[in-house]
Amino acid sequence: MTHLARLRPIAPRVSPRQTRAGWRHPGTWLAALGAAGATFGIWAALNRPVTNLPPYRGEIGGFAFSPFHAGESPQSGIYPSIAQIRSDLALVAKHTHDIRTYTVQGDLGQIPALAAPYHLNVTLGAWIDQHPKANEAELKKVVKVANANADVKSVMVGNEVILRRNLTVPELAADIEYVKKRVHVPVSTAEPWHVWLHHPKLAKSVDFITVHLLPYWEGVPEKDAVQYALMRLHEVEKRFPGKKVVIGEIGWPSDGIDIGAARASRVLQARFLRDFFNIAQKQHLDYFVMEAFDQPWKTSFEGRAAGYWGMWSLDRQAKWSLTGPVQQNRAWLAWALGSSLLGFLVTLLMLGVRPDIRWPGKILFAALVQGFGAALASLLMTMGETYLSWSAAAVWAALAAGQALLLFLLVADSFDLVETLFGRVRMRHFEPVPAAPGTKLPKVSLHLAICNEPPEMVKQTLNALAALDYENFEVLVIDNNTKDPAVWEPVAAHCARLGKQFRFFTLGKHPGYKAGALNFALRETAPDAEIVGVLDSDYIVDPDWLRCMVPAFADPNVGFTQSPQDYRDNDGSLFKRMMFWEYAGFFHIGMVNRNERNAVIQHGTMTLIRKAALDAEGGWAEWCITEDSELGLRLFREGYEAVYSKRSFGRGVMPDDFNAFRKQRYRWAYGAMRISRRHWKAFLSPFDRTLTIGQRWHFVTGWLPWIGDALGLAFLLLGLAWSAGLILDPVRFEFPILLFMLPSIGLFAFKIVQIFALYAARVPCGVGDRLGAAVAGLALSHTIGKAVWKGLFTNSLPFIRTPKMENAPALVQGLVMVREELILLALTWAALLGVGFGHHWATPESRLWCAVLFTQSLPYLASVLVSIIASMPAKAPKRTRIKAPALLPQSRMPISARTAAGD
Repeated sequence: MTHLARLRPIAPRVSPRQTRAGWRHPGTWLAALGAAGATFGIWAALNRPVTNLPPYRGEIGGFAFSPFHAGESPQSGIYPSIAQIRSDLALVAKHTHDIRTYTVQGDLGQIPALAAPYHLNVTLGAWIDQHPKANEAELKKVVKVANANADVKSVMVGNEVILRRNLTVPELAADIEYVKKRVHVPVSTAEPWHVWLHHPKLAKSVDFITVHLLPYWEGVPEKDAVQYALMRLHEVEKRFPGKKVVIGEIGWPSDGIDIGAARASRVLQARFLRDFFNIAQKQHLDYFVMEAFDQPWKTSFEGRAAGYWGMWSLDRQAKWSLTGPVQQNRAWLAWALGSSLLGFLVTLLMLGVRPDIRWPGKILFAALVQGFGAALASLLMTMGETYLSWSAAAVWAALAAGQALLLFLLVADSFDLVETLFGRVRMRHFEPVPAAPGTKLPKVSLHLAICNEPPEMVKQTLNALAALDYENFEVLVIDNNTKDPAVWEPVAAHCARLGKQFRFFTLGKHPGYKAGALNFALRETAPDAEIVGVLDSDYIVDPDWLRCMVPAFADPNVGFTQSPQDYRDNDGSLFKRMMFWEYAGFFHIGMVNRNERNAVIQHGTMTLIRKAALDAEGGWAEWCITEDSELGLRLFREGYEAVYSKRSFGRGVMPDDFNAFRKQRYRWAYGAMRISRRHWKAFLSPFDRTLTIGQRWHFVTGWLPWIGDALGLAFLLLGLAWSAGLILDPVRFEFPILLFMLPSIGLFAFKIVQIFALYAARVPCGVGDRLGAAVAGLALSHTIGKAVWKGLFTNSLPFIRTPKMENAPALVQGLVMVREELILLALTWAALLGVGFGHHWATPESRLWCAVLFTQSLPYLASVLVSIIASMPAKAPKRTRIKAPALLPQSRMPISARTAAGD
């Protein structure tokens, strides 16, 4: 091929050698080190030991003693062994002389005998519920154990039986009387303070009152909790003068959800109990701390906090000492060092490939990477300190993986942001310049595949091709799967009028869809053609398209060229305007960035391909509905380069309604997933070197947002199910921890900021159009999510039905078109209101969960709004066009009746 045309690639200001050594750039090191140091400092500040806690140096009054270890619970019938019980008794005996038990089931009835060597007094408990036969057996055994062990100082018949409504007061009183007649120690039962006040007859049946004082469950803030508990204690004492009152349970959890103003943490637990111990010592109170050891098995019916009341963890490690500072997270140092180091390395690695990024961009990126890494590390640290069953661990692991993916997306988006806003150099910028007159240029074969297209629209496309300022080209029009001859015959006649350069073929029913038609055209291409061009049937091209782009093939490494998809019908309606600028963002921002690493997406219009490369690759892939993108990927894998021009050389028409708009995006997302399945080794395998690192990066990170939409759909459905649980069974269903909820809101907020920042820098439109583009893109989230799931697990594109209500009002048409999204929107808002009012908007978790639901609803709200806007009658086109230098319509034609554009 002879090349005499003037190409004007803009030379980079840094050499490739400098780029490879970019990690040595002092600015990169300073930004990475500075952000890592600042992040570690924040970790340290947030995890400083709390020193302003009162010490306690006395003996603890007593412990609620449930010696269940990991994997053991009364629910499963697996009870602690004798060795485990003995070890736990030895541990608590170092701090107290009194323990309280709850049942004599299993080997727990041996506790008094095992406690004797440790000089522990035992308040022996009998578990009573709604099962009469089990209750009878339990009472007989507790009598036997109490009479056989001198260290049993009292017996507790039931625990919160009236609170749970297992028995009536007379029924429980009868059980108490049964035991009193058969033992020689005082007998009581244990209930919260309000139960005693509401059932004074219960107090008459016991030898002493055992009251539970747990302010956390009542939503009392920790700073007021001790005094609140003492107030309730004195209230019971005043109500029953002459009766001894023992505190059967008092404590504070080290973890759990917020209940009203009550918050659970290790530090607050230490503060509450130290304060209480000091007061109890002065006032000579009888009490049992709730409790000695964490009991995670209780979380299944009392919520997460129920598993964290112990002064010792499940593995029998003291959570805090009775004197000295207290740390909330003891493992923070390792996580802080790990996340800071990882963030430092990621920053160094990624900024190393772009040493030209200005200082503000380096600092911003380093800070964002450190922040995202710290968020993930905090989540993993919390998981490591949380008691999880196998099923819960699987759920949390899946959620953590989802969070990791979200954070990876944030890192990728952050790099795109700083690269776009703060990069000084464009490594592969191509400026198209028409070849000089008289330049010998290769023959080009232009292929136009049509199927049921409006003849008048295709004629205008052909007229524009006939006006090309290029001497050596042919046009092949291939009609396939058009049943009505009246549709294709006018096009065939028009080709005949345009001359021998234009050849028309009608294939009737033909396999392979568009790819099949293009493969047929490839076989019919003139033998002397060196370049194949493809464009859609609605595109009106500029006369200098070929003269500007064909000279790029003088470089034998160039496999294809690409210029933007552009549109000429952007003045008719608000909907078209929103679509126009939504499309523009990809070609002004995404494709420009991808071109820097030779990773552009080939699309099936306004593309030119080296015919030898196309033949060597076996033509177009008929198994894939996005055969254009798949071909571009194969050419990259063969080592070819692409040339991308930001200049628009042709303009088509956009989809006519929202249904056609989302059908188009559905095909793109579905096809991308099938491509990913076929070529996954090229993206992910370390042994496949057919793509460069930069190409892998852009293909993976370019399609990950669509996978994010699929995850968003799954999370929405899970969120609706969980919300139902929060409304109907708020004890068993708790709000997810904050670290699971914050990233989804943060990602959404970041994406909005990113869109506005990138559009402001690269896309020549105003704030209103940026907002419209963002809403239009958001409206496609549900459709993309469905396409991704189906593309990952199916091999054929499902039929998407178009609602037929042409005569209905615009509002009705718009709502019917998005009925699925409308239903999910209504369900999400209903869940939001149900959770909010059901939990009285009382805690940060409830409010944040509602914020998450609202955020998840926004794509569905956008779908409904855009569909309604698209259904509204278009206003008359204005005389002035939208000013957009690279994506401006230079000519207008009536909007076609096509159902989709850009096939």
